[in-house]
Amino acid sequence: MLKNILILFFIFILVIGGTNMSIAKSNDWDKTFPKSDKVDVKKVTFKNRYGIKLTGDLYTPKTKSEEKMAAIAISGPFGAVKEQASGLYAQTLAERGFITLAFDPSYTGESSGEPRNVASPDINTEDFSAAVDFLSVQKDVNPEKIGILGICGFGGFGLNAAAMDTRIKAAVTSTMYDMTRVSANGYFDSLDEAGRYALKESLNKQRTEDYKNGSYAKAPGLPEKLTGEEPQFVKDYYGYYKTPRGFHKRSINSNGNWNTTSSLSLINMPILAYSGEIKNAVLVIHGEKAHSRYFSEDAYKKLKGENKELLIVEGANHVDLYDNLEKIPFDKIEQFFTKYLKEAE
Repeated sequence: MLKNILILFFIFILVIGGTNMSIAKSNDWDKTFPKSDKVDVKKVTFKNRYGIKLTGDLYTPKTKSEEKMAAIAISGPFGAVKEQASGLYAQTLAERGFITLAFDPSYTGESSGEPRNVASPDINTEDFSAAVDFLSVQKDVNPEKIGILGICGFGGFGLNAAAMDTRIKAAVTSTMYDMTRVSANGYFDSLDEAGRYALKESLNKQRTEDYKNGSYAKAPGLPEKLTGEEPQFVKDYYGYYKTPRGFHKRSINSNGNWNTTSSLSLINMPILAYSGEIKNAVLVIHGEKAHSRYFSEDAYKKLKGENKELLIVEGANHVDLYDNLEKIPFDKIEQFFTKYLKEAE
């Protein structure tokens, strides 16, 4: 039984997902999407409350308003980098009149933090608030009009940030995972208490070995080649992360591995406990055919107030909402942020 539990767990963990500025060079474009001629991009760094230096790309419309503008901090998917889906969202929303910041979470990508390739329910929530810190002091940003957008696992962390940080005036989640729920319960809550205990025993045994060895064992990654026998959602992840469509050398899901014991804190710390207390606006977006759809539907049920909305995108799977411009509802996202950021008093 433990062997089957560990197999299911590793399938999940692999595939989920002071200020200093320098201008990103146009001849050094390293994103997985084409560069827009409608926005300017700057590489920025800022520190979170734990002293970890985060690195992001700040997108600004070339035709800026003379007044201070609304801004959006964006991160995700879990195991991705800012040069992938979050950067695409950031650039597209900058084209539509927002200042946007796509950033690498702590311990990943170009952001700092040791050891590498670690996730934390607390620190990754804090990363969003640190991005709000940064945006709130930019000369072109109205600090009263800042929102966030979280993709995949960072949709869950984003909701947690919105429940904690009242400066976040509007939040969007896209193809959301609740990383703490799936870590503790498995997919579709299939892991019972006995199975969870066996999983923790195995992970803590590995923790002892890591300490003895002075290094961190790596969880398996996506396969380098598909056999055809994988679950459809693994094939979908492969089609994004392991092909020219979405591959990036700094992405854990493209070219690396999470630390095996990284999930211990995720198992033990549910992040959506207070999401029902979010007073500001929330838009929850998910694909109709996504294996992960239930995370968004259940998260939405906890939200209260008339400024909360669930949008199910017809025909879309989980990965479609990473980069499929025919599926990502950018018109709806723009309308939502315009209503609750630009037009809000």
